[in-house]
Amino acid sequence: MNAQNDTYKRLLEFVKDKNYFVLTTNVDHQFQKAGFDKKRRFYTQGDYGLFQCVEPCHNVTYDNEELIRRMVAEQKNMRIPFELIPKCSKPMTMNLRCDDTFVQDEEWYRASERYSDFLRRHQNTDVLFLELGVGFNTPVIIKYPFWQMTDKNPNAVYACINSGEAFCPEELKGKSICINGDIAEVLREIG
Repeated sequence: MNAQNDTYKRLLEFVKDKNYFVLTTNVDHQFQKAGFDKKRRFYTQGDYGLFQCVEPCHNVTYDNEELIRRMVAEQKNMRIPFELIPKCSKPMTMNLRCDDTFVQDEEWYRASERYSDFLRRHQNTDVLFLELGVGFNTPVIIKYPFWQMTDKNPNAVYACINSGEAFCPEELKGKSICINGDIAEVLREIG
């Protein structure tokens, strides 16, 4: 989804009065910027809005927007004041799952548990598994589980909006909606 348009805010308008949960592998911080409830989001692969220690020597992440603003404002000769570096004197990096140094802090585990609770509460209820723009970089996180949960739940529907990759397994054809198109355009058309 293009962060430069109103797609995330439009999506929030569609779900704000619904019992929803956002599972995402996007690390771009756009769901937060659009105003999605923090208790209804799980960023499995990290979040560019968070710093973590590059080693990591401690299992904590840090909101970085205000920190970065302070670093820019208080730097001298392109060096930031030492006291602005969180926790330790090691370099900080973005919280991004790319190797074995990814920090899954307490909030990551709480979000994971909230997502698991959401799935448990809705395992046999009417539920829409809405997949937006998921490709085959990490299909085991969203795509395959959504297919499996839709298949197991007689009250579930799987919907996919994706430009060039909107499809589902043959077994789900009767309970799926696959739209091959740009997410922003589709949301504008239906809303």
